[in-house]
Amino acid sequence: MKSHTEYLTLNVPSKMAFRNITPEVQAAVTKSGVQEGLVLVNTMHITASVFINDDEPGLHHDFGKWLEELAPFNASPQHYHHNRTGEDNADAHLKRQIMGREVVVAITTGKLDFGAWEQIFYGEFDGHRAKRVLIKIIGE
Repeated sequence: MKSHTEYLTLNVPSKMAFRNITPEVQAAVTKSGVQEGLVLVNTMHITASVFINDDEPGLHHDFGKWLEELAPFNASPQHYHHNRTGEDNADAHLKRQIMGREVVVAITTGKLDFGAWEQIFYGEFDGHRAKRVLIKIIGE
């Protein structure tokens, strides 16, 4: 069995954004030489997410609006207990819980084996700094 590991470093210049990382993941799969197997993609930060969905700008806008309604940014320590530690990103932790930490995708004949319209996205909820994403590939 083969194993291959890569890391993406992303630095999103805004507080919240979604970025399609499917091309980078497919490039790592191709580089690995794995024809049949699995790829795990996960963010290594607790204020970011990796998820699968459609690459449609209106949907991404809706995600942002929905997440802000569920967990609005509020730096006040009176609003979120986490902010009593001196940080102001409690909302980002909550948004990450909603959108998820990781995805696993099948690899078939050397390609990501998706359903219709599926793509892999990185979701940033506390941007303005470099963060890593792990790509771990196993298979034959």
